[in-house]
Amino acid sequence: MIHIYCGEGKGKTTAALGLAVRCSGHGNKVLFVQFLKARRTGELKSLELLPSIEVMRAKETPKFTFQMNAEEKAQVKAEHMALFTIVKNKCFTEKIDLLVLDEVVGACDRGVFDKEALLEFLHNKPQELEVVMTGRNPFAELVDLADYVSEICKRKHPKDRGIMARTGIER
Repeated sequence: MIHIYCGEGKGKTTAALGLAVRCSGHGNKVLFVQFLKARRTGELKSLELLPSIEVMRAKETPKFTFQMNAEEKAQVKAEHMALFTIVKNKCFTEKIDLLVLDEVVGACDRGVFDKEALLEFLHNKPQELEVVMTGRNPFAELVDLADYVSEICKRKHPKDRGIMARTGIER
């Protein structure tokens, strides 16, 4: 099935990580792919300890997408799509039980991931492959295609009071 964890609230990636760990705990193979994320985080260190979870990440970008010009965005999109080609090949040639595309929804929203390529993959993915996608602002066709859509709503966040990300909690 296809899952989307979206919304303005904290916890989209955390929810995807929880499902990845659960799946791995039952002896299943997980491919966890991150887009739009550059920092080394605690969860990545933890995932490295689980041999049935493989992590792949897009190249680190020097700027946030809202700071990029069209040429820089095009370069990031090309890099994301090159990574996605590798991911798709793995899904069709290896026994992957769960694919997590962390922040792919946000990458689509920001124009640095091809929406049509994502939809084509989801329509033609291996039948037994479970796919989880995270990020803000999922486009309508993606929502229509998904089996699960969970929206995480922010009511309060410490950042609203000027408290930045804390090691071990938000990063």
